[in-house]
Amino acid sequence: MLKIQDLSYWERNTFLENIDFLIVGAGIVGYSSALQLREQYPNAKIMVLERGYLPTGASSKNAGFACFGSVTELLDDLEHIPEEKVWKTVEKRWNGLQNLRKLIGDDALDLQLHGSWDIITKEQTDALPEIREKLAYLNKKIAEITGEENVYSEEKYLSQKFGFEEIETSFYNRLEGQINTGSMIRRFYQLTVERGIDVVNGLNVLSFVEQENSITVLTSAGELSTKNLLICTNGFAKELLDEDVLPARAQVLVTSPIPDLNIKGTFHYDKGYYYFRNIDNRILLGGGRNLNFEGETSMELETTDQIMSALENMLHTVILPNTSVTIDYRWAGIMG
Repeated sequence: MLKIQDLSYWERNTFLENIDFLIVGAGIVGYSSALQLREQYPNAKIMVLERGYLPTGASSKNAGFACFGSVTELLDDLEHIPEEKVWKTVEKRWNGLQNLRKLIGDDALDLQLHGSWDIITKEQTDALPEIREKLAYLNKKIAEITGEENVYSEEKYLSQKFGFEEIETSFYNRLEGQINTGSMIRRFYQLTVERGIDVVNGLNVLSFVEQENSITVLTSAGELSTKNLLICTNGFAKELLDEDVLPARAQVLVTSPIPDLNIKGTFHYDKGYYYFRNIDNRILLGGGRNLNFEGETSMELETTDQIMSALENMLHTVILPNTSVTIDYRWAGIMG
């Protein structure tokens, strides 16, 4: 890669000089910030930097769930987090999904609103009395946020419906859905470029120094100067900022195509630590971070035998117990 100092006058002047806002990270947060800045500052020179040839973190490496809270996840949160904070977080998730739909559009998101199921295995039946008792409370709180009544309900015959095994019952959320995050990021990129914002891939930001009227940014190709700097790298933020942000790795696999796959929707298991869905006649399955919280507090974009083995076991014993299937894709993404 050429160093910045070796670029032409045209290249440096057009792209890399007189920057008003420099945004580090070309994911959901970085692109959203760039588009919002364009609304506020129509004439500003705005640039988005991404160190990978595609977004590196989690925005297009997740499971593509349009979710805001399964029953067991919310009940677990309410045991460990103040009630007001739990519902404020849910409200932000819900509003964020509506804003995303408005900005990107349902077609570009490939939004499918099949609902979601929080599955309860036969080994987890001890939790059922509490869940059933609190279902009305959860529906009341969700209605206050969404304006929708009876969002959650129990569905006892999930095994018969989709062919699962070891499932005792499930709790349905009729408002959740699934999206294509690759298509989403592509549309984010298109909107950003259409609005006169430059996007540069393959340039890694190493550090920055605040000056009196500017910020000097050291990159893998040399120095840049900007009036304002936004760090939008989520789980990787600690590499550049002295902030209490910890990475949280999530691992995912996708099967080979499955003829006549009748599973449709998104599914949560074990307080949301496991999750799966259909995609192009395949099963996408992720999670297992709770098996090794310390090990998954990692910035390494790689899968591990421990978690992949647990995911494959769930795939073959619960989700597709009587189906011969292989794994075509495996990856990891870093949340914060």
